[in-house]
This record gives sequence, C-alpha cells and structure tokens, in this order.
Amino acid sequence: MPHLKELPGNVKKVYLIGICGTAMASLAGMLQQRGYEVTGSDEHVYPPMSTYLESLRIPILEGYTKQHLETFRPDVVVIGNAAARTNIEAAATVEMDLPYTSMPEAIYNLFIKGKHSIVVSGTHGKTTTTSLLAWMLEAAGRDVSMVVGGIPLNFNHNFKLGNGPDFVIEGDEYNTAFFDQGPKFLHYRANTLLLNNIEFDHADIYANLEAIVSAFRQAVVRVAPGDDIVANGDDANVTPLRANAKARWFTFGWDRKCDIFATDAEFTPEGSDFTAWWEGKEWFRFHSTLSGRHNVLNALANIAVARLRGVNAEDIQKGLGSFRGIKRRMEVRGVERGVTVIDDFAHHPTAIATTLNGARKLYPGHRIWALFEPRSISSSRKEFENAYVDAFHEADRVIIGPIYHRNRYETKYGIEKMMSVPAIVEKLRKDRIPAEQIDDIDAIASSIAGEAVANDVILVMSSGAFGGVHEKILAKLK
Repeated sequence: MPHLKELPGNVKKVYLIGICGTAMASLAGMLQQRGYEVTGSDEHVYPPMSTYLESLRIPILEGYTKQHLETFRPDVVVIGNAAARTNIEAAATVEMDLPYTSMPEAIYNLFIKGKHSIVVSGTHGKTTTTSLLAWMLEAAGRDVSMVVGGIPLNFNHNFKLGNGPDFVIEGDEYNTAFFDQGPKFLHYRANTLLLNNIEFDHADIYANLEAIVSAFRQAVVRVAPGDDIVANGDDANVTPLRANAKARWFTFGWDRKCDIFATDAEFTPEGSDFTAWWEGKEWFRFHSTLSGRHNVLNALANIAVARLRGVNAEDIQKGLGSFRGIKRRMEVRGVERGVTVIDDFAHHPTAIATTLNGARKLYPGHRIWALFEPRSISSSRKEFENAYVDAFHEADRVIIGPIYHRNRYETKYGIEKMMSVPAIVEKLRKDRIPAEQIDDIDAIASSIAGEAVANDVILVMSSGAFGGVHEKILAKLK
C-alpha cells in the first residue's frame, strides 16, 4: 500500500507510531474526539505526554513490535518522525501492506483543511507563542482550533477543535517522516505565517544555518498572494526572506521601522507592560502576564496576527492579560524550604539566555540556579560552547548534567565535534560564576538540597525528563 497524502473516508482505526511525541499526542486526542479508534506505541515514555494520553484513556503500547499492528489491524498507520525506516513497526507497516501517512499530512487533511491556517514558526518560542495566540483568539470569542507542542494551562489540552474560522498550529521545522525529509510546517499550508526568528538548530538534519534558512524560505514562498506573513523585523536571518514573499509582509519588533513595534516596556514579577505602535501611530498599551523582552516580541507578533484577523485591541488584551502559561515552560514544580523548583524546556543557548532573563524578571533579588541537561543531539555541538558560557552569565550558580546522547554523538560526529562541559565550567569559574559538572542525577539533587537556601530558584532546563531530577530535588529538600 503506498504512502497516502490524503486519507480515505472509510478510516475507523488509526495507529500512531511514536504516539507520545507532543504533536502526535495532539493528533491522537483529536482523532479520538472525532470518533476514531486510536492507539499507538512508544518507548521510554515520560510526563507530561504519557500522563496526558492516559487521562484521555488512549492506550499506549510500550516498545515497537509487529504484533501490536497484527493485533490492532489499523485502517491507517501514522508514522512519526522519530521512527526511522528501520523501526520494527515502520518496517512491518510496509511489509503488511498497511496504508500509512505522516503526522502533519493527517492533521492537515482531517482537521485544518477548510479553515484559515495560522502557522507559528521560528527556532525559539514556538510553543509559548502558539499557545498565547490560540488563547488570545479564544478569549476574543472566536472558538479557535489549535495544536501546540505543549500543554497550555488555559486549555489543559494540547489541542482544541473549535467551530470558528481559525486553526492555530505550531509549525516545526524538523523533518516530517523517514519517507518525507521536508519540514513539517510545509504541510500546514499557511494562510497566515508567523515567522519569529531563525538560528542554527537541529544539527542532526540540517548541515548549517543556510540549510535552515532554506527551509523557512520554502515556507515563505508557499504563502499565497492575498495572505499574510508576520515576520520578525529585528532578526537578521528573517528579513532577507522578504524578497521571496508573494504574500503581504508585515513586520514586528523593537525597531521603529517595523509595522508594529513596542516602546516604554516595563517588567515586573506580574509580567510586562508596553505600548504598541501600529504603522507609525501610537495604538494601545498592553499588559502581558509573561516577563522578558523576548516575550514582548512574542506578544507583538500575536497582536499583529490577531488584528489582521479582525480582533480589536480590547479583546486582544483579554487574552494577553489572562494567559496562564504552559506546562514545562517556566512551570513551578514545587516549593520546599522556601526553595522554588522550576521546569523549562530550554535546550539551546539562546533559549537558555532568554529563559534565565525571564526568571530574573519574575524573581528579582533571588539567587538563580541554572541546572542544564544537554539532551538533544544539537544541544551538544562544539560550536555552542562559547554561547553557553554567555547564556549562563545570567545565572548565579550553574550545574550541567550528563550529555544525554554522548555515545550516539561520538559515533556519528566524533568527540572533537562535541562540546566540552569541563571547558564551559572552567570559563564560567574564571568569570566568578560558581559552576560544576555532575553526571549523576541523585548527586545533583543532593548537592542542590545541601546548598540551596530559602528564596533560591532552581531553574531546571532540558528537552527531556532529566532523570526526574525535579522530583528528586524536592524530595531531598523536604
């Protein structure tokens, strides 16, 4: 059976390979809501997606075996991008002649088609920006549909199927599937493309910065005349793409040459206040519940999209002022002995710097610990060493855990291309920032529990579970 670009109408049973991926979990929930029988497989699952799927009563099958497919007998298999061609179930899908498709193709064909597709893209801030935009439209009464790579606390789900005209989706630049190496965001066919920022990332599939820029260029080219691209006017890698745009190009940023820009920003533990200017005219003073200069830019981008979609300033403010954040994005996991433990997804030097900067705004005068796990392949690259040193200057105390994919990275790229954690620690110490490398998760928790005092903030940053270090720290503090 060939790869299906569109699903037939007689599909009733859907099987997802890699069901605990954030977007795959969204798809599973949407399929269930639409009445499909859904199950899928994954390995080494961890919260929040594992517990989220359990709350929906969607079965998760542990590991990959041909028997799972033989028992369930799906009408179609959705193969996630984490499954290589050699994955046992992916190979069995082809061997058993089962129809298969990719996650973004399934989302577009079953749920986005017929709505106004709003795709939020960029190297950093996609989950926060997508969640905030969806809530702004929802709070304005537009009964939005959305898919996001996290769980927004306002919705308590990572998807929503509304009856309104807009479908907001996080546009990931990562590859689609083993049979489609193009970026996922191309499949969502944006009517409004939000282009937030571009940096080098995903080193396992992109050779260099130009390769990533080329992927975003494809997205820009595909937005039709009459539709909109809302682009970061401050980003040097974004602005040249204007030459490739057929759609209206609308810019946001701090630069007063942007179509919408911000002035008079004030940052407090309660969030951010700023004045927005629209096409050269002072327009409205907004309050956002999110702190940090980067979150003002995220808010500006969303304000522009919402206004272009016909939402007025007062209704935009309703969403901005009531946004509660996302799980695993500056999420307070607990407080023990006056020590606050926060979980965040940051896994790139720029994301770490902006996350620490936001923590400074939220917790002025507190000692900020940066606890980091280099989890992804990309986060372990040698060329990021100096950027990490710069990023960690925002912290008062730094602990770097084990490089998660050390053996895989050494095998694929060589140890000389992997960052040296001791070198980062040495440079930070020379700059009088206490730093150390601790490879044992229990030892990390013990070290923090033994040294942390009341009012300290422990900011845990990883793109994965980090060995459950959050709970271990809280338990030892207790």
